[in-house]
Formats: sequence, C-alpha cells, structure tokens
Amino acid sequence: MNRQEGDIKDDVHLNLNVRGMKPSATVAINEYCNRLREQGRQVFKLGLGQSPFPVPDSVVDELKANAHQKDYLEVRGLAALREAVAAHLRRSQGVTGHADDVLIGPGSKELMFLLQIVFYGDLLIPTPAWVSYAPQAAIVGRHVTWLNTERSEGWLLTPERLNRVCREDPSRPRVLVLNYPSNPTGQTWDEEALRALAAVTAKYGIIVLSDEIYGGLHYEGRHASIARYYPERTIISGGLSKWCGAGGWRLGTFMFPKRLRWLRDAMTSVASESFTSTCAPIQYAAVRAFHGGMDIERYLRASRRVLRHLAGDIAARLKKAAISAPFPAGAFYFFLDFSNHREALARRGIRTSEALCHRLLEDTGVAILPGSDFGRPATELNARLAFVDFDGARALTEAEIIPADMPLPDDFGRIIAPNVLNAVERMCAWVERPEGGGARA
Repeated sequence: MNRQEGDIKDDVHLNLNVRGMKPSATVAINEYCNRLREQGRQVFKLGLGQSPFPVPDSVVDELKANAHQKDYLEVRGLAALREAVAAHLRRSQGVTGHADDVLIGPGSKELMFLLQIVFYGDLLIPTPAWVSYAPQAAIVGRHVTWLNTERSEGWLLTPERLNRVCREDPSRPRVLVLNYPSNPTGQTWDEEALRALAAVTAKYGIIVLSDEIYGGLHYEGRHASIARYYPERTIISGGLSKWCGAGGWRLGTFMFPKRLRWLRDAMTSVASESFTSTCAPIQYAAVRAFHGGMDIERYLRASRRVLRHLAGDIAARLKKAAISAPFPAGAFYFFLDFSNHREALARRGIRTSEALCHRLLEDTGVAILPGSDFGRPATELNARLAFVDFDGARALTEAEIIPADMPLPDDFGRIIAPNVLNAVERMCAWVERPEGGGARA
C-alpha cells in the first residue's frame, strides 16, 4: 500500500465532527505571531488574551514550597483547595457552597468540555462569544443555538431575546453560557439585568454555565454572579488564568449547586478516565491564591487600575479614528466595529473581518482577531483587540508608586505600554489612510 492510500484509509477513521476543524483561533494567532517574530518581523501581539501581569509573589512562593508534591490527588481536587474556592465565592458573591460542591480541573476550558460530554442538551451561546465554546460542542456533537446580540445593546444578551428562543420548545434541555466581563467585549451585566436573565432561566429550567474567569478584573471591583439570583441551576466557572496571571498553570474551577451534584458526579467520573487529577504543586499554590489577603487585594486593585487607565487611552484614539467600540467594564478587550470605514475598506478589497485582520497584520504588524472567530457574521467588520502586549510587572510597580486616591498621570499608558499604544496608533492610521497600504512591519 502506498503512502497516499494509507493517508486516505486513515482519513476514513477520522471523527466527522473534527474533520476540517481548525486550531483554536487565539492559540493559532499567538503561534503565528511567534513565528513572524522569529523571522525578524516586528509584531504587536494583540491577538491572544493572556494576562500581562505576573503571578503574585505569595502564590509563586507557595508553588516553590510545594514543588515536591508528586502524588496523584483526588480527582475532584485537593480538599483544601476546594474549600478555599467555595470560601472565596461565599465571601465575594454571597453564594452558599462548600468543598463538596467544587470540582478542580486542568483549566476551566477542560471542565467546560467535560460538561458538554456528560450533559445531553443544546448549548445556548450569546454572540460575540469566546472562540472555544462552539468548537467544543461540535466535537461532541451537541447542537448550538446562537443568540445574536446588538452593538446598540452593548453586545449583551437581553432577557427578551432569551425568552423568544426558549418559548418555542420550553421543555428542551439547555445550557446557557454567560461570560462576563466578556471575552471578547469586556462588557458585563448589572445586577438588575442579571435578575431579569435569572427569571427567564428559572422559567425554563435552564442550566447556566456562568463563566466568571474575568470577574476579578471588573474595573470597579464589583463583579456580581448570576448565581446570586439563580442559585439552583448555576455552575460558576473560574480559575487562575486571568485575575491571577497564571494561564500556563492550567487550573480551573467549577462550583455546582447541590441540585446539580449528579452533574458534578458524572463529570468527576469522566475526569477520572481522562486527566485523572490536576497538577499537584499548582493545586497547593492555588490554595494561597483563593485564600486572598491584603497582598492579593493590592495586586487586584493595581491590575484593575492599570487596565482601566490603558483602556481610556485606547478608547480616545479609537474615537478619533471613528472605530466604534463600547468601553469595557473589565478584562482587557475591545470589540471593534470598523463599519464606519466599510466603503473605504471595500475599495481596498477588504469586505470581511478576516480579510481586514489579515491585511492589517501584513501592512502594520498589528495582530488582532476577526469577529467571525467569535460567532459574528464576517461582513460585520468586527474584530477583537486584546491590549496585553506590555510588561505587567513594571506596570504594577509604577502604579503602586502613585497613591490609590490619585489618578494615574496622563502619560502613564505611554510609559508602561508603548507597544499597545503604538499598535493602536498604527491600526488607526492604517484605517484612516484612504489609499490603504502602509509600511510593512
């Protein structure tokens, strides 16, 4: 049998759900940017949403102290960590929960995948949405219902839209994904809106997967969980990757209400046959992170302060360039709308968000992700900008020098995040230039 025949035979056995599937867009753009840099290109990495801030020193010290921990831990996770997660949610959200309600995994992404494996039902995803929700559903053959949102509504799902979808088949089993502050928009619901959404989910018995991985980065420190208003069927998803700067550590958390312990048990069984347990030293270190304390609070306040100030600088330049984007309430994203430049872009042969991002990278070295990767129609000309290409450790140090009751200086963003602001300036100048083009980075 020749090589070509072997390839064809192997292809026959490929799962139809993954045939033709591309790598995660956020992972792919990061790896592509790294390759361009290796080739000597200047690239501004505003594609991958990785926290720029270092892991807090106290948490790093705890990891060092527990580097010797080598044994497999309980599948559900270290008991002390599960209790620390539950206590953190009791303190911050007033949600009743204990160690038995928590499941630890190697990243919340893996736990979300396990949820879709064990729960047979539709996935409701408001768009724009994080890039991996729908592909995970496709892998396991789950049906996805997209809940389109509007720019005029801040790209936020409304109770009315959710009700219209659910009333067509009120008893259908469903999981609604709510991610807030949002990746890719940075937007969040206020408590009144969360109450209204909770009323609809309760009406139809929907399970809510509340992805609150960015909750600690709400700029005002006032993140509210929908579990406050719909505790009976809300799973709170979190982890260390965003607020604690530890994306590469791969530690995620789910907290289940008691009514959904059957779901926790099913996921635990599948976990025992897949990842077995999460890295032991990292679990021990995570106990320190979730216990909190003054040093963690200082770290979070400084992180929010830096991000909020930098977002202000970006928003001012976007407005000047007539690029629409709601101001984020948290996290480190802008969801850009280039539709004001539709005709000028079309004259340059750019009619989709993917073409826009490709040309922008080629012409300027600025890497952002097209809105089509987040579930939006390609012709909307949307894109996500992740303003993370800066030295987070230096930024925190510089911010802490300035008293918390004083505003950061006007030139603070330029000092601590020149790559980000230079990239935004390049992008805006590229859009504003009628003939297009621009110096190749």
